[in-house]
Amino acid sequence: MAESITIARPYASAVFAIAQEKGDMQTWSELLAVLAQCAESSEIQAILDNPAVSDQQAVDFLAGITGELNADARGFLLLLAENNRLMLLPEIAELYEQLRAEAEQKLFADVITARPLTDEQKSKIAAALKKRLGKEITLSESVDESLLGGAIIRAGDLVIDGSALGKLNRLASAIS
Repeated sequence: MAESITIARPYASAVFAIAQEKGDMQTWSELLAVLAQCAESSEIQAILDNPAVSDQQAVDFLAGITGELNADARGFLLLLAENNRLMLLPEIAELYEQLRAEAEQKLFADVITARPLTDEQKSKIAAALKKRLGKEITLSESVDESLLGGAIIRAGDLVIDGSALGKLNRLASAIS
């Protein structure tokens, strides 16, 4: 996976530059999301990997699924097809979204708690992260009862482990 992310990075940067130049970041987000889903489908992978399918046919096939593609999107997909990189569309979409969030000063944060958060708690966490990181925060929440209490917050490269389980593990490490 790390290798595919490395290979996908220049393509994501290129498509992001096109989207930013044309002021069309949302449209590209939607298109890349659909294309990523297509590339993850085993049935579509079989068609795209088939040596009897030309690069142009592969692009036309994807265009048929996604709807009409503009010239930039067609050119981008043709470049991917010519370089045997269509299967990297999920990684390209993920990297594109990271670039877009960074450009828009947005950050996605995952909050894992032992029990569901109230709306007030979510607001306080988002406000604290915004103050600390200087970006708009979008929270996603999940529950993991094995944490016992507290929360684990992942926002970009930042990880804050304030869970009871994490504290117990740190205590056990300090004692031994």
